[in-house]
Amino acid sequence: MPTQPDYVRISDAYAAAIVSGRLKPGEKLPSIAEMSKRYTVGATTIKMVLVRLEARRLVRRHQGKGTFVEPRDRWLLPDGDDDDDEPEFEI
Repeated sequence: MPTQPDYVRISDAYAAAIVSGRLKPGEKLPSIAEMSKRYTVGATTIKMVLVRLEARRLVRRHQGKGTFVEPRDRWLLPDGDDDDDEPEFEI
């Protein structure tokens, strides 16, 4: 049984993909509905994922347009946060 909530595990997977460069600045993330279906969680869980990513300035949400990866110089990462651990969820 996972020790962390789904929203933490999913947001960590997206953060790792962004920091590693797999998701590039300006790239659009899937919609809330698409992510919800992919990870079999509710829309509220995905909204929490996006809030977490936005708080770290890894993404920016544009109402009616979507969520986009921010440029690296905007990111707020704690010292030593290279996200070397393999995320549990695949992006």
